[in-house]
Amino acid sequence: MPVKIRLQRHGKKGKPFYWIVAADSRAKRDGKYLEKLGVYNPNTNPATIDLDVDGAVKWLQNGAQPTDTAKNLLSYKGALLKNHLAGGVRKGALTEEQAEAKFTAWLEEKTGKVDSKKDGLAQAEADAKAKALEAEKAVNEARIAAAAPVVEEEVAEATEASNEEE
Repeated sequence: MPVKIRLQRHGKKGKPFYWIVAADSRAKRDGKYLEKLGVYNPNTNPATIDLDVDGAVKWLQNGAQPTDTAKNLLSYKGALLKNHLAGGVRKGALTEEQAEAKFTAWLEEKTGKVDSKKDGLAQAEADAKAKALEAEKAVNEARIAAAAPVVEEEVAEATEASNEEE
């Protein structure tokens, strides 16, 4: 039975949400699957990927072929690297501790990159809010300045009318 690691679409129209699953290649896109390996939400920035790395590695070692998009997600989360390192351990090129150390180092570096991107996005959002607030203040000040002469004229007319009544 040829097994694929692929995405199974969920969510509503225009808001896709995917499950990463191991499924028989002959099964329907959203049909029966063998194991759910994780979830992928492209609606957030950066995209949210929750993946069982060990389960994905197990399926890869048993011959499952990932689709192109699933391969990108597995690579992003380090499942392909872990599978590669496990192959090196089987061949005797690495020890289990060396492979684990390499994977941990890669994972820390990747986490640092993702955190820096999140910080950059948060900073850009804060800058945009500050700029919008400044623009709004300028517009309000212009409105107040434009309305001030009209108010002064109305006050002058009102005082003249009250003086005439007396």
